[in-house]
Order: sequence, then structure tokens, then C-alpha cells
Amino acid sequence: MAGPRTKTAVLFAVILALFVVVGGLVGQYLFGTWIAGLVVALSLSLVLNLVSYFACDRLVLWSTKAKIVSAAEAPRLAKIVDELAPAFHLVAPRIAIVPTQTPNAFATGRDERHAVVAATEGILRMLDDRELKGVLAHELAHIRDRDVLLMTFAATLAGAISYASQLVFFSMVFGGSNNNRGAVNPIVLLLAAITAPIAAMVIQLAISRSREFRADEVGAFTIGDPESLASALAKLEVANRNRPMNVGSPAQSSLFIVNPFRGAAFASLFSTHPPTAERIRRLRAMHSDYAYRPEVRGPALRSGSPGRAVRG
Repeated sequence: MAGPRTKTAVLFAVILALFVVVGGLVGQYLFGTWIAGLVVALSLSLVLNLVSYFACDRLVLWSTKAKIVSAAEAPRLAKIVDELAPAFHLVAPRIAIVPTQTPNAFATGRDERHAVVAATEGILRMLDDRELKGVLAHELAHIRDRDVLLMTFAATLAGAISYASQLVFFSMVFGGSNNNRGAVNPIVLLLAAITAPIAAMVIQLAISRSREFRADEVGAFTIGDPESLASALAKLEVANRNRPMNVGSPAQSSLFIVNPFRGAAFASLFSTHPPTAERIRRLRAMHSDYAYRPEVRGPALRSGSPGRAVRG
């Protein structure tokens, strides 16, 4: 069975191919050259997603009302993060507390230097130290694998496909005649414009689910205790279903370790997270298989004095 890293690579290849096909059709239809559609759609999406990428930590912290705290203010959280960070070849990231009793956690920041690991008040109350360590290892795995960068790339491609499709609709309604349009069958183009954004969204969500499996694997393997995260996920799934989060935005659900913004499970195809039961099953299979060795890579620890990441 292909692992999360392989599945992510395949999904990226599919969404990139989808973008090339749709952008090429739109470019040929509107401008008489396939490359023009790629450039226009990608430029629009790239600008918006670059802003999101560079400001993601501030935007997410503001939206969730999370507060950056010191080790003195959150000694338990700081102690576990400080202990785990060297195992992931990371400088200990900044920590934050989210003022909600819904138990959850997330990591954000465009790279390890700007990273933040946030925990809600509820998760600090609910989980014991072993379970909390499993959760925080998962979040540090996201930082190590630079998942914010990967998901920004996926969002850029998905956004570009959506913009290309919107160009088709606006052109058909307001564009009038165009000598280039005979080169592309309008029915084929319209079908592509309708279905491609949906397909791109499905692929983007599949990439998100793949990264969750990957973070589960890397985090559990690095600390050598898959059962700690499995136990935590079982508690978090029930608690978040019964008490959805009242801060933040559903658009940010992929950042959290379990989806905190719903009272019932979404259809699996449109979910940002894999089924929690399947995540637990895989973790417990790791626990019983001592030969299991996922491929674990990450950025080297920066030279210089250790300590918390600071805003550059």
C-alpha cells in the first residue's frame, strides 16, 4: 500500500495536470494561446495565496483569539514542546493558548522559524501528559514536513483552476464575439469549467487528509509511542463532536488535529481530515508492528543557540 508521502505526490501531479488542461483550454478560448490562460489564472491565485502564506500565523491566531504565551504562563505546554522539538530537529516553536474549552490543537507558520503550536484550554484540561505529548508530536511533524507550504501550493493550484473557470463564465456572458473561440468546443469548455473546480477541491482535501496521516505516522514514530496519539484522538473526536469550537473559522479546519467545526461527520470525500477511527486503527497497527519504519525526513536543526523560534 502506498504511504502518505507517495499519495501526496500523486495527488499533486493530478491537480497540476488538471490545472494545465483547464488553463490551456481557457487560454486557447479567450486569448488564442494556451499559455495565456495558465499565466492569468496562476497569477491571480498566486498573489492571494502568497499573502495568506506569509501572514498565516497572524491571521490564524487573530481568528481563533489565540494568545502567544511564555513558558512561565503555560509551563506544562512549554515543557513538552521543549522536550519534543530536538527529536524533530527543530528549534522549539512559540506556543499559544486558545481560549475555548473545546479540546483541540494546531500548528501554523510558514516555516520552523515562524512556527506556532497552539493548544486550547480544553485540551490541556482533558488530556494527560502522555496523550498531550502524542498530540504535540503530531503538530511538530506538520512543522517539520512544512505542510503549510505544501497546502499553500495546493490551494494556489486549486484557486487558479477556479479563477480560470470563472474567466470562462464571465467571457460567455459578457465577452461578445472572439475569433479564437472556434478552436475550442464551447460545450467541452463549459463542462470543464463546471467540473474542474469541484475536482480540484476534492483533490485539495485529499492532500489535506494525506498530510494528516503523514503527521500521525511521523509524530508517533519519532516519540516511539503510537498509542498516546491513538488514545488522545479517541477522546478528541467525541469531545469535538459534542462541543464544536465557537472561535475561528471552518475554513481553517484543516489546521486542527481533529475537525472542530461540526457536530456530525462530513462526507469523507469533502472532509479535511481522514476518519478518526481509521487514524486510530493505523496508529494501533504501528504499535503492534515493531518492524514499521516510515520514511522520516526534515530540516536540519539550525546552528546557534537553542531556544524558541522568534519572528524574523
